[in-house]
Amino acid sequence: MHGDPLNLLAILVMALGAYGCRAGGYWLFNRVNPSPAVRALLAYVPGCLFVSYVTPAVINGGPKAWVGAAVAAVTMKLTGSLVWPIFTGTAAAWLTWLLMS
Repeated sequence: MHGDPLNLLAILVMALGAYGCRAGGYWLFNRVNPSPAVRALLAYVPGCLFVSYVTPAVINGGPKAWVGAAVAAVTMKLTGSLVWPIFTGTAAAWLTWLLMS
């Protein structure tokens, strides 16, 4: 495999940046003891980030994204699982795309 050295450098820098963000968070929380209120607030951050990434894609995704999101939401409500909605939502979006083609 041959790669452009600038591409490889960019990948390395991005990997180091991602590692630095994650390691920096662990380092910071080992040295700072946040209050219970801050800990409770931070517990909601992953869910908020996920919603902020998914919502624009669903809104702009058209019928296949809408069907996939609806099936995933119903599956989540019925099963309480985090895994099954991914499978069913993806399958529903794929099937919708297939039927609309």
